Amino acid sequence: MSTTHEVTNQVPPLVGHDTAHDPALLAAVEREGAGWALDEIHALGRLAGTEEAQEWGRLAERVPPVLRTHDRYGHRIDAVDYVPAYHQLMTTAVEHGLHGAPWADDRPGAHVARAAKFLAWNVDAGHGCPISMTYAVVPALRAAPDLAATYEPLLTSRTYEPGLRPPTGKAGLIAGMSMTEKQGGSDVRANTTRAVPQPDGSWRLTGHKWFTSAPMSDLFLALAQTEGGLSCFLVPRVLPDGALNPMRLMRLKDKLGNRSNASSEIEYDDAAAWLVGEEGRGVRTIVEMVNMTRLDCTLGTASGMRLATVLATHHARHRSAFGKHLVDQPAMKNVLADLVVESEAATTVAMRLAGATDRAVRGDLEEASFRRLALAVSKYWVCKRGPVHAGEAMECLGGNGYVEESGLPRIYRELPLLSIWEGSGNVAALDALRAMGREPESVERFFTEVELAAGADHRLDDAIALVKKELSDGAELELRARRIVEQLALVLQGSLLVQHAPHAVADAFCASRLARDWGGALGTLPPGLDLDAIVERAHVD
Repeated sequence: MSTTHEVTNQVPPLVGHDTAHDPALLAAVEREGAGWALDEIHALGRLAGTEEAQEWGRLAERVPPVLRTHDRYGHRIDAVDYVPAYHQLMTTAVEHGLHGAPWADDRPGAHVARAAKFLAWNVDAGHGCPISMTYAVVPALRAAPDLAATYEPLLTSRTYEPGLRPPTGKAGLIAGMSMTEKQGGSDVRANTTRAVPQPDGSWRLTGHKWFTSAPMSDLFLALAQTEGGLSCFLVPRVLPDGALNPMRLMRLKDKLGNRSNASSEIEYDDAAAWLVGEEGRGVRTIVEMVNMTRLDCTLGTASGMRLATVLATHHARHRSAFGKHLVDQPAMKNVLADLVVESEAATTVAMRLAGATDRAVRGDLEEASFRRLALAVSKYWVCKRGPVHAGEAMECLGGNGYVEESGLPRIYRELPLLSIWEGSGNVAALDALRAMGREPESVERFFTEVELAAGADHRLDDAIALVKKELSDGAELELRARRIVEQLALVLQGSLLVQHAPHAVADAFCASRLARDWGGALGTLPPGLDLDAIVERAHVD
C-alpha cells in the first residue's frame, strides 16, 4: 500500500464542546444579573458545539436562498425558498428565546440571558439578522399601543412558523425593517417612498427600498414620507384576507457574506400599512429598533471574535512546526494572546451594554443615559476591530485557514457587515458626537462608569485624562470624530477589564491599547506579560 497520502500533523475537528464555555462571558452573565439562566445558556452552547448544528450552519451558508417572483402560471408570488437547515436554525433560535422573548419575561437579567445565548449560538450569522430584527421591533412597535397589543404576543412567542399567512393566524411572527433607499443610504431623510392616508385609518405605501433583509418575515417597519414628514409604518407581508400585500421582491443581493440571509431589493406598490408613532417623527420612532440592532451588531462581532479565537487556539494546540506545537512558539503565542485580549474586551463591553439595556427597559434612567453614548462608541469600535481580528485568526491556520472547511472564511466575510449595518464607521462615530452634544448627561454617566476603575492602573488613568483633553477641544470635532470615539471605546473597555478581568488580560490590554506599547498589527504585545495565562482563556475541551 502506498503511504504517500498518509495524513499527519492535522488538527482534529472542534466538535462536541460547549461554545458558552467562555470565562469572560460566564463572569459577565453573573455580574449583569442573569446567573439564573446559566443552565439554559450552557444547553444552547452544547448544541452549538455539535456536529449537527455546525452542519446546519454550513448548509445554510453554502445553499443560499432563492427568489421566485412568479409561479408556473405567471402569478406573482414574491417568495424566497430556503434550505431546510435554515429553518432548523431559526427554530432553535426562537425556541431558545433569541428573538423577542425577553420582552415577555419580567425577570431581571432577561435581556442579558438573551445576549449570552446570542453570543453562544455562533453556528450561522445570517439567520441572526431576522432574529435580531424581531428582538428590536418590539420597543418601536410600542409607540402604537393597539398594534403592539395585537402583534407583541406573537413576536415574543417561542414558536417559529415559516410561510406566508395572515399574521394573526400564526403561532409566532418574525419581523424585518425597510429603511435604506438607493438615493439615500444612511441619509434616511432623503427617502422618497410615499405614504397616503386611507379612510379606514390605514395608509398606502409606494416606493423602492434598496435593502430589506429577510423578506419572508411577517411584519416590517418601514419609513415613508407623508405630508407631516418622514414617518414610521408597520407593513404586514400578508393582509388579513390572505392576499399578499403588494411588496414586490425585485432581486436578492449578491453579498460578500451573510449568504444564508436573503437581503432583498423591494418595491411597495400601494402596499397597506399602519402608522407607528407620530406622523413626521419616523426617525425617532424607528431609532428604538436601530439601538437594539446596534447592540446585536456589537454582540455578533464579539461572538465572531470568540469563535475565531477558539479556532485559532485549537489549531495551535494541535499543530506542530519546527519541533514544537504552534502554541508554544513565542511569536504565535503573542498573536494568540492578542486575539484573546481583543475578544475578551469585546465580550465584556458587549455584555455590559446588554446589562445596561436590561436595566434601562426596566426604568433605570442612569443606565439608559450611559447606554446612549456607550452603545454608539462600542458599536463603532468593536465592529471596526472585527474584520482585523478575523484576518489575523485566519492567518494562524495558514493555508488551512483560507480553506472553507476551516470555518474562518465565513467569519472573515461576515464581520464587515456588522460594522456597516445600522450605521457604518462614520455614522456611528458621528452619532456618538451627537449624543454628547444633545445629551450631555450621557457623557457624565459614561465617565462615572469609566472612573469606577480610577487609581487601579496608571495607564488607564492617563488614557482617561487624554480623552478628556480631546473632548475639551471643540475644534474640528467631525474631522476628529473617529479618533475621539476610539479613545472613548478603549477607556471603557480598559476600565471594565481592570475591574473584572484576570490581571493578565487587563495588564496586556492597558500596556498595548492604552499605553500604546504595541505595534500596528495584532501579535505585537510587549515582553513581560503573562501570555500563557491569557492564551489559556481560549482553551476549549
